[in-house]
Parts: sequence; structure tokens; C-alpha cells
Amino acid sequence: MFDKIKNLSKDTLIYGTNTIIGRFLGFFLVPFYTNKFLPEEYGIITIIYSYIAILNVFFSIGLESGYMKFASTREVGSEKQNFSTPYVIVLLNSFFLSLLIFLFSSELTTVFQINVKYSYLIKYSAVILFFDTIVLIPFACLRLKNKARSFAGIKITNIVLNVLLNVILISFFGLGIEAVFISNLIASIVTFILLLPLLRKNFSFSVHKELLKELLKFSLPWIPAGIAANLVQIIDRPILKYLTDDKVVGVYTANYKLGIFMMLVVSMFEFAWRPFFLNNASEPDAKKIFSKVLTIFILFCSFVFLVISFFIEEIVKLDLPFNSHLIGKAYWDGLEIVPVILFAYILYGIYINFMAGIYIEKKTKYLPLITGAGAIANVISNFILIPLYSYMGAALSTLISYAVMMAGIYLVSQKFYRIEYEFKKIFLILISLGFVTSVYFFFNTSIHLYWYYKILLIMFFIILVFSFKIINRSVFRKFIGS
Repeated sequence: MFDKIKNLSKDTLIYGTNTIIGRFLGFFLVPFYTNKFLPEEYGIITIIYSYIAILNVFFSIGLESGYMKFASTREVGSEKQNFSTPYVIVLLNSFFLSLLIFLFSSELTTVFQINVKYSYLIKYSAVILFFDTIVLIPFACLRLKNKARSFAGIKITNIVLNVLLNVILISFFGLGIEAVFISNLIASIVTFILLLPLLRKNFSFSVHKELLKELLKFSLPWIPAGIAANLVQIIDRPILKYLTDDKVVGVYTANYKLGIFMMLVVSMFEFAWRPFFLNNASEPDAKKIFSKVLTIFILFCSFVFLVISFFIEEIVKLDLPFNSHLIGKAYWDGLEIVPVILFAYILYGIYINFMAGIYIEKKTKYLPLITGAGAIANVISNFILIPLYSYMGAALSTLISYAVMMAGIYLVSQKFYRIEYEFKKIFLILISLGFVTSVYFFFNTSIHLYWYYKILLIMFFIILVFSFKIINRSVFRKFIGS
């Protein structure tokens, strides 16, 4: 069992190394933007990208997930048909939607909550959406064929080009927020060009009717589920804008993005987790393996949570070149939301763990109900909590919505694919995490704790883990051994 879990951890590390490089290159833009743009200007960028995230679901219509499911098992059609059928539908759908958005950009400024003078940004967004959508199936193909290096290389090329163009257009050509969209568009077009050899090899302009029927049956539930999931991630910005102003949105978004440290862990795990549970679902001890994976995942994320929460202020306030910081000083008031966002991502990671049962048993029809409940909880709690606590209310709403999604997918998955999770150990991990975190915030509010006290508290958490026998030394050595 531990050999399989070690393989999962190695796959996570392989994807993770590439993901970390890409994410941090992208994250470089946060301090760059927050040191170059006013919070109001950064707020406009984040609002538009929030709507782009929602529109992504309508463009892809869930066929990326459908492709991975059916291309991996080859239940219907040939390899080329499994690639071409979803790609043709995605291509036609995204072209039609992009054309509509481009032609009616001025009319859509009200929907995007921006001034009509920024309608040209919506035009850029329409073309970005088109190119970003038509590369989804090729990227999924690379993952499915275990071509992690090619996948990562193209992804990183996209991000590096995007970052460089932002710096050049803003710092040397003096462009404003339009530079963000121009850079993104060019990077997206280059990504498509890099994937053309794979497209030529696998694509034919044909649709396998029986495969399409199966794809739509599996994938269509991902549309409302994806919309709801994206709403959970970004609906707080438009609501925050409606209830406050662009400045508050900018401060909130900049600090929300500091959750990247936990998001990286979850993203790394997610890349490796889906092929892992699909490949091991038929193993006799599969459920026992999946149970142990959840315990290890929560334990590792708890450690990351403590490190980032305790040291985020020092990290953010480090002096960077050109008299800048990780995020600009005008945004520091929002640092209090970071631990909330970090823990929200832990809940999202647990949600991803629980997704195995629904995926294996093909019960995707329940996903819209689960993510829909999370989205509804998010919207309601935002309208209740933002007037009371401003951006902290938005952060708490994110936490609440992920908790709802986590509980919902657990109940459904257990109904069709019951796993005996190690709840006693998980409870002890969370109790230890809560105790150490409470001690830190209790003392840090009255006296600023020096770095060595913070390290001692983290070490105390590790001692509690071994004291409660959540993991013992022999198993630990076996797990990390070669």
C-alpha cells in the first residue's frame, strides 16, 4: 500500500515542480500589478477575469473531463475519434460564443460591471477565451499520455511570455491595464501554435455519434457543476464590488492570491490524484489506500498552513528590487484574510479527495447539486457577511462554501463508493492544528512573536502528531525511504 502512496507522492512532486515554477512566475504579476496600479485599477482587472472564469465553463462545456474519462478506457471509438469528437464540439462552440461576446462588447459592459470605455477589454477577453478553450483537449491528451514534460514546458512558456510581455508593455511602453489583456492574448496564441503538431497528429474534422452521446451524458453535468464551482471561487469579487468599491476588491484579491501557497499544494495533488485513483480503483485494497491518502494529505496541508500563516507578514514585507514588496503597502491591511483562504483551500483539497467515488462510479449527475449548494451558500453568506466584516466576510464566505461542497460530496460518494476513512486520526490532526493556531493568534495579537517562537509552535504541532500516533516513526521512515 505504501509503495502505491509513494508513487502518488512522486507523481505529485513531478507535476508539482512544474506547477510551482509556473504558478510562481504567474504570481510575480501580483506584486508587479499592486506596485504599478492603483487598487481601483487592479479591481477592474480582477472583475473582468472573474467573469472570464465563469465563461470558461460555457466554452469548454465539460468535454475536457469527458475526454479524459473515455480516452483513458477507449470504451467507444478509436483513439483519434476520442480526440476529434470532443475537440470539434469545443472548437465550434467556443468560436460561436467568442464571436457573440466580441460583437456585443459594448452592451456587455453592464454585465461585466465596468465602464463602457473599457469595452475594448471585453473584446480582448473574447479572443483570449477562444484560444484558451481550444487548447484544453490537447493539454488533457498530454496528461493522459504521461507527457508531463511537454505539458509543463508549454504551460511554463505561456506564463513566462505573459510575464515578460506585461513587464515590457507596462514598464517600457507605458501601457495601462490593457497591457494585461494584450499580454495574455499573445501568450495564448503562442500556446496554440506550440500545440499544433499534436493537433495535426490527432485531429480529424469528424464526429463519432455514439461517442458524442456518451461524452455528453458524462460531461453535461460538469457544466452547471463547473459554473457553480467557479462562482464559489470568484463570485465574491462582483458582490464585493456591488457592496463596496474597486479599492476593496483590489485589496481583497491581492491578499486572496497569497493563498497560492496552499493552492499549489492542492493543484499538485489534483494533477496526480485523478489518474492515480482511476488506475488503482480495481485494486483489492484500493479503498484502504484512498483512506490513507486523505490522512496524509490533511496532515501535510496542516503543516503548510501553520508555516504560511505564521510567517506571511514577514514574507509579504520583504524588500524586493525597485523598492517593491510581494504586494504593495496599500494592500497590507488585507493580510488578515490569508489564514482563512489557506484553510478554505484545505477543504477544497479534501473535496477533491472525496471526488474519487463519484468519478469511479460515474455519478457526475450529482455534482451540480453539490457545487450548486456551495455556490448558494457563498452568495448568501457574502451578502450577509461583507456588510459586517468587509473583505474578511468574503473570505469567510469562501470557507463556508467549500465546507458545504466537502460535506455534500462526502455524503454522495459514501452512498455509492463507501470508504472507511481514518476519522479519529483526522480529528486529532485538526484538534492539534486548532490548538497551535489558537495559541499563536492569542499571543501574537498582544505581543508580536519572534520567528523562533513561531518555529517552536510548529515543532510542537509535529510533536503532537507523533504523540497521538497519527503517524509513527517506523511508518514515516518507510514512507520517505527510497
